[in-house]
Amino acid sequence: MRAARTAQQQEQEQEQEQEQEQEQQRPRPLSPCFPPLGDLMSVPVPVPASPSPALDFRAFVARLLADGDAIAVDRPVDPHLEVGAVTRRVYETAAPAPLFTSLTSGAPGCRILGAPAGLNRDAAGRYGRLAAHVGLGRRAGAREIVERLVSAMHAEPVPPRVVATGPCKQNVLTGARVDLERFPVPLLHQEDGGRYFGTYGFHVVRTPDGSWTSWSVARTMLRDATSLVGPAMPQQHLGVVREQWLRRGERMPWAMVLGAPPAALAAAGMPLPEGVSEDGYVGALTGVPVEVVRAETNDLLVPADSEIVLEGWVEAGELAPEGPMGEYHGYAFPEGRLQPVFHVEAVTFRDEPILPVCAAGLPPEENHTVWGTMISAAALDVLRRAGLPVDFAWCSYEAATCWIVVSVERARRSEFAMSDHKLAELIAETLFASHAGWLVPKVIVVDDDIDVTDVSQVVWALATRHHPQTGTRLHPDTPGIPMVPYLTAAEAKAGRGGKSVTNCLLPQDFRGRTASFTGSFPAELQQRVLNDWAAYGFPAA
Repeated sequence: MRAARTAQQQEQEQEQEQEQEQEQQRPRPLSPCFPPLGDLMSVPVPVPASPSPALDFRAFVARLLADGDAIAVDRPVDPHLEVGAVTRRVYETAAPAPLFTSLTSGAPGCRILGAPAGLNRDAAGRYGRLAAHVGLGRRAGAREIVERLVSAMHAEPVPPRVVATGPCKQNVLTGARVDLERFPVPLLHQEDGGRYFGTYGFHVVRTPDGSWTSWSVARTMLRDATSLVGPAMPQQHLGVVREQWLRRGERMPWAMVLGAPPAALAAAGMPLPEGVSEDGYVGALTGVPVEVVRAETNDLLVPADSEIVLEGWVEAGELAPEGPMGEYHGYAFPEGRLQPVFHVEAVTFRDEPILPVCAAGLPPEENHTVWGTMISAAALDVLRRAGLPVDFAWCSYEAATCWIVVSVERARRSEFAMSDHKLAELIAETLFASHAGWLVPKVIVVDDDIDVTDVSQVVWALATRHHPQTGTRLHPDTPGIPMVPYLTAAEAKAGRGGKSVTNCLLPQDFRGRTASFTGSFPAELQQRVLNDWAAYGFPAA
């Protein structure tokens, strides 16, 4: 009887598999975003039953909704400024991420997710959206997230898995049917020079010799129905690869991924060394290879589980006006700049695609929570590999990625036969020589009794440990990102200056101790107070 039942089960499983194959082969209705015209095709694409939120944007959104870290906004909302206004309010009140499901412009069915990596008001899940990007639980803290990122940098890269198709191929729009205007591209700030399609996506480019594929985060503004325009700074990897194509006088094959697997977006924002492909890092970070699929019009590989993929090329030397735009440092300037043009010749997308947006400005938003965290991890790795007695490094979100705070292991300071000022200077010089250090103009060095992820403790250290006469060292000739607001026009043009290190290390002969709950009472009493906190009549901690 056992054998008979097994055979029957096998027969039923075979029948189910045949039914599933037949179902996948049946024609499927098109996404309501686009009508069935011309070169548009809807392809039956299998979607995994339980994809990882770190590797599938749709699963990521579902997790946020389930955790209360996102809410569905079902009332009509206008992509012209209203989406941006709601999203900015979300950042500034630490509210759940808004999933706009009923937009007043753009084709029906398209959606927008605002603040995909904003912070939460709930202290226990403050970093929940960011943690989901890297495959951690909602309650993961800043240190756990950064240490996971650093660990992945030292793990063996896991190459991507090339698949025949994926959810991003559910709909294909090519040739004359390409029309970017059909998507609900938002105007995010009233100061912006145009509507921004790419505020939370990444470019995919490859060197002419095929040795390096770069995933690079940079914004793109809608120029017309078939082109975008955006920055490609020479010091960033997108600009490095573009320069190689420029020297050959050839157009650069290009793709842009929107609604990318969250781990891929995080990797694209990390200042990895030049020549390192982010796709292998994603595999190391998540423990499984990211699935990629070949583009329709070139041989670039893009994440198969993306929401929207744009394909095309960048013409050598072609520039057009871009911006201005509300920036990550919290300001909007009155004029834009000439930037490279990205021509779109194909669009592929999921049914009812979700376009993620970042309404840049006052921190914290994704430029600080994602980019700042990735910079922190890269900087920490640089300093540790240099053998310096560094405990942690953190780009305070409140500082708009304009400073990084480095904590030093006080117990190891005696290993270095140098003054506190020289140690702080060595930390800054090591950091400024790296790509991560190029991005952040100010370094603050503190002892490890300071929790550098708590900006109130950093402010206390600055106020009580920094000597205004001897505690700051300027680096006027050091290269740095030219977008820092306080730079002079000459500094911004040269890409140098405006950098410093601030020494907040206590003198090694300092005999004081911190007067606080953890510093001023016996450990046994601390624990008893914590255990009895509710009994005292206070709300549970």
